[in-house]
This record gives sequence, C-alpha cells and structure tokens, in this order.
Amino acid sequence: MKFFCNSYDLSEACQIVQRSTSAKTAIPAVEGILLVAENGALTLTGYDLEMGITTQIACNVEESGKIVVNAHMFSETIRKLPDANVYVDSDSRQIAEIKCNDFKTKIIGMSAEEYPELPAIIGGYDVVLSQSMLKDMIKKTIFSAASKDAKVVHTGVKFEIEDNHIRLIAVDGVRLAIRNETIEYSGENLSFVVPAKTLSEVLKLLSDGDETINISVGKRHIIFKIGAYDIVSRLLDGNFLDYKAAIPQSTKTVATVDTLKFLESIDRTSLILADRLKSPIKCVFANNSIAMSSNASIGTSSDKIAVEIQGDDCTIGFNNKYMLDVLRVCDTDKVRIMLNGPIAPILVVPSEGDSFIFLILPVRLKNED
Repeated sequence: MKFFCNSYDLSEACQIVQRSTSAKTAIPAVEGILLVAENGALTLTGYDLEMGITTQIACNVEESGKIVVNAHMFSETIRKLPDANVYVDSDSRQIAEIKCNDFKTKIIGMSAEEYPELPAIIGGYDVVLSQSMLKDMIKKTIFSAASKDAKVVHTGVKFEIEDNHIRLIAVDGVRLAIRNETIEYSGENLSFVVPAKTLSEVLKLLSDGDETINISVGKRHIIFKIGAYDIVSRLLDGNFLDYKAAIPQSTKTVATVDTLKFLESIDRTSLILADRLKSPIKCVFANNSIAMSSNASIGTSSDKIAVEIQGDDCTIGFNNKYMLDVLRVCDTDKVRIMLNGPIAPILVVPSEGDSFIFLILPVRLKNED
C-alpha cells in the first residue's frame, strides 16, 4: 500500500475514528485503525465490537492496499506533523513507513485480514432528521441515562418514532427525561434503544445548522450517517421502563418559574453541599415564592425567588445536581414545576407545549415522616 494526502485531513479523520477503538481487549486488531487505500480515497475504520466509526478522505493512491495500525500511535504521529503532504507506505511485513518533509518513522502494523467486519444493515428502516434537532434532543436526555444499572438497557436512550413524531427517553432510576418533536415520517413505527456511549459520539459530530442526518435502523444495529462519517452501533436489548406509568397523572401544585433565576438560586444555595453529602435542597412553595435552604456541617444557606403558584403549598427536598442538570438544558425562559406532595416525583415541563418532560424523585426531608 502506498498513498499520500494532506496531513491535516488525515489527522482530523484519525482523531474522530480512533474514539471507537478499544484500548484494552483480547483482540489486538480492534486496538487499531483499519486503513484501506484504493480508487483515489483512503477509508479509515475504528471498531470496538460495539460501536464503529468509518470515514473516507481524498488521497493519491500509488498502490492499493490495506493495513491495521495502532490507533493511538498512528493518530498522535499524524497529529504532530506540519500541514503538508504525508506519505504512507506499507510492505508485506505489515510495517507502515510515514514520511512528511524531513520526518520519517516506522510503525509495526497488522494484517487487515485480522480486522473484524463491521455489521451491515439489510432490510432496515431509514429515517431522515435535522442535525440540529437531534442534537438538541440528545442533549436534553442523555444526562439522565444510567451509567451503572442492573438493567443494561437503561444505559441507553430509547427512541420511539411513529407517524410524524419522534420521542427520546432516558432514565437512571432517580430521574427521567423525555424529549418530543414533530418530524416528517410515515414509515413503520420504530422503538429501539441506543447506547449512551454511541450517542455521545453522535453528539460530537452533529451540527447546529440545517444539515440532515440519515439513520438506518436494523434489528440489532443502527447506522448514523453524519456528513463524511458513519457511526454503526449495536442496539440494547431488554425491557425498558414503562415511562408513561411513572409520570404522575394528578398535580396539586404548579409553580411557573423563571428558568435562569431558579437555576442561579439553587446553584448558590447548594454551594455548601459537598459531593459526599446527600443532604437535599429544601424548597418551600408558598405565597407565590420558592424559599430554598440547605444545611451542612460547615454551615447553612438560604434564598428566595418570586414565582407564580397555583394550588396547594408544598415543602419538598431534592438532589440539587439533578435539578441543575435539568434546568441547564431547558431552553425556555420559564418552566412549570409540578408537584403532588412531598414524596411524589417532581415534574419539570415547559411553560407552554410538551416538547420536554423531566421527572426527578424527591429526597425525604428529616422532618417529613
């Protein structure tokens, strides 16, 4: 194999593709990047047996071929080259020689025959979405996916796609995030769970513009086509939480609050709470205000903001981090806090519409028996 291309283009592709390689594995080949040079293009692939990223860049191919090179070593070498043409030449001994200006190095590679084949989707379903919309939907849900859970399915985000509608749902046992959006889709109803790890990589590639993303959904795998990159991932199996049953059907207290003011108030009131402490923020919803307070071994803190309250007074406690996570992704000036007593789940919804629903389980206060 022998080719040359721009070092910057190659480095950018390597930095992204290597994120899907595995650092510790019993299969040495998946620690590397598969390079395939043919027909005037270089295809780069990384695959850790659960998620793969592949892309293609233009290059001058003098001799077609393929090789697997160590992802970290190859990527770091290319990253530190000047912006110039880089020449890569490999021989039958699987040794890749890299040259750029006066720099030259050799890296021992592996045969491409040892590299696992990426899953293909045959007879799947195709969905086209706005990149900016999907980016927003993922940001508003992924933080609620479980990092460690007895049910692996909860370490992912559930997608529900039906006639002109898409919904993303994430849950970790103490909180729930739902994001709804209208789309143009008239195909078969789809329901599947994508690992949060995969969506984290998808999120990094999505733009804020008008570009679209093509999603191909199969029985066991999914492919996200984003610009020049394809991300293939396995889907998670298992019974996902019946999230509709978890949402309270009645509400005794509704507070309409300024999102930023509420966020800032909770943030400063919880400064004295160290991560090791599980002391909740105490909130008293009464007299068109929210009075917040926190207590720790190093001191106390309190604050109050004006709000619009309908219904009963309510005193409730909650984990400050969970509420801050929610408020930080709310892009509406105001949100409604919906309560049904001191031990019922807290709902956070937009002041108008139903584009998102966040649920947080309360923390029982010491004086609440």
